[in-house]
Amino acid sequence: MIYFQLFLAFFIPGILGYGGGPASIPLVENEVVKRYEWMTVQEFGEVLALGNSLPGPIATKMAGYIGYEVGGVFGSIVSVFANVAPSLILMILLGGILIKYKQSPKVKRLTLFVQPVIAILLGVMAWNFLSESYIGIGFVPTAIIVFLSYFLIERLNVHPAFVIAGALLYGGFFL
Repeated sequence: MIYFQLFLAFFIPGILGYGGGPASIPLVENEVVKRYEWMTVQEFGEVLALGNSLPGPIATKMAGYIGYEVGGVFGSIVSVFANVAPSLILMILLGGILIKYKQSPKVKRLTLFVQPVIAILLGVMAWNFLSESYIGIGFVPTAIIVFLSYFLIERLNVHPAFVIAGALLYGGFFL
């Protein structure tokens, strides 16, 4: 039963997460944290941070890690397959049609309408992580991490992977 739940937990976000990994992360969070309660919001945030610091697609890395934590090696395989199966099926079945109509105004308009929804979902997820961090480690460490991350990424143009790695080290050693 756990393998079927893992499959559903990553197959449904794979279907609904139009736009790839960033769009499906809040959907995966809903399945993993709220529906099946395999992780807390803080644990999911740590998995997300770790996944962001590694190269490659975020959704498949998260599926592999969470699948392994919940169901071992086979759980990891099921989760990764469930995560890539919707895209694989659509690419095979609809790839030719999409290429044929990619210049269509309707297709371009659909993409423009979906982008704000993705931004809102990511904003809600960021707010949830911020509020969980505030509750978990307190205001001062949270504020330090937020402002230092902003300064490093926006002002000094440090790659986000280095900022995430630094935040992981800070949390591991000092919190």
